[in-house]
Amino acid sequence: MQLSIERHPEAATRTATVMNAIRRRIAARTLTSGEKLPSIRGLANAMSVSPSTVVEAYDRLAAEGLIRSRPGSGFFVAGSLPLVLADVEPRTDRAVDPLWVSRQSLDGGADMLRPGCGWLPADWMPTAAIRRALRAAAKAEDAMLTDYGATRGSRALRGVLARQFAAEGIDAGADQILLTASGTQAIDLVCRFLLQPGDTVLLDDPCYFNFQALLRVHRVKVVGVPMTPTGPDMASFAEALETHRPRLYIRNSAIHNPTGASLSPQAAHRILTLAAAQDVTIVEDDIFADLEPEPSPRLAVLDGLATVVRIGSFSKTLSASVRCGYIAARADWIDGLIDLQVATNFGGPSPIATEIVSGALSDGSYRKYLAALRSRLAKRRREVAATLETLGIRPWLEPRGGFYLWCRLPDGQDAADVARRALRENVVLAPGNVFSVAQTARDWMRFNVAQMDDPRLPALLKRVLDG
Repeated sequence: MQLSIERHPEAATRTATVMNAIRRRIAARTLTSGEKLPSIRGLANAMSVSPSTVVEAYDRLAAEGLIRSRPGSGFFVAGSLPLVLADVEPRTDRAVDPLWVSRQSLDGGADMLRPGCGWLPADWMPTAAIRRALRAAAKAEDAMLTDYGATRGSRALRGVLARQFAAEGIDAGADQILLTASGTQAIDLVCRFLLQPGDTVLLDDPCYFNFQALLRVHRVKVVGVPMTPTGPDMASFAEALETHRPRLYIRNSAIHNPTGASLSPQAAHRILTLAAAQDVTIVEDDIFADLEPEPSPRLAVLDGLATVVRIGSFSKTLSASVRCGYIAARADWIDGLIDLQVATNFGGPSPIATEIVSGALSDGSYRKYLAALRSRLAKRRREVAATLETLGIRPWLEPRGGFYLWCRLPDGQDAADVARRALRENVVLAPGNVFSVAQTARDWMRFNVAQMDDPRLPALLKRVLDG
């Protein structure tokens, strides 16, 4: 068998090059099932690499199941080649429900356009700070790289959060903060702790679609309260509290998802007064806090964590790959939440993840990155809003910050139908009714301005709007 190394400036490591050469031969059937591979020394000479490089390549290919080792005989092409799965095609027949946008956004290929997704593009994120934190984490003690996480999570990161909360006016020590595997897990733990099947939960309408998806799992009744540009409609909120006696009210603080609205001081005080009178716990998701130019009222700050639980994560401004969330709550609730986390996750979040997050947040460049990000997003919101206006797509309001625009489609078009047509063009959109509890957002759409840099998008949007 003749194998030669291909030398390109962008070539991967020598080990990867050897592996790829063998993979190509197997794919072309010039190496067939059961055939013996060259000896380690023979292939090393043929490809001008060291024997240790060939050993590593063979070991990795064996781990993939592509080849097999026979002690004393050498390496052979696997008798039954591993199944190669084709790329998953977008499913246009899937029901457009609260899980629709998540599934399409997460499973789409690298060439998928994602103006409907809920995260920033990779080149908008602080990857240099993350890499520095990764290098520092790699030098940590072996136990941090191999052991389970402590039940409360990293003390260092909890200390960072406690100092941030203190700057806002929340007197919460590290013992009132529980780190979790993600922001979604934080909500799930709170729901497990406070809810029983059949309870009622209030949500804004529209609201973040995964609130609805998660609450389905807990088998509770969900009641929506219409949103206004300054918060929930107060008359509807008061009526829902009186009529349905909910156990929880879950909402985004800072910049509301999907509308981009910010809570007014009057609405914040009214929410707390009404909720306290009905013994309703409020779960305030603060995930978009760092995207605000100036802080809007926070229920957790006004309440001091007496009847408000703050949750959040770092996926919107730091990394959605390095998963870590948190819960800040009454001290007497934390032990119960810890027990639930141990039962469902066996310990706290990954120590590696919390070390990376802590390092990146403590990096001197992070504050400057946020300031530049807010400025960049403000510019993109104006540009995208102007582009959408030319298509007859009109934003509901001009958000103070963040990367979402909540828009009405022209001519009463059904956003779900538009999203299905867009998916056939390899574009993921976020139709309004996936966010609406009462299904009253048929002709609305949420756009992520940071994911709309591709110059093809205006023409693609026009084509799907035209049918």
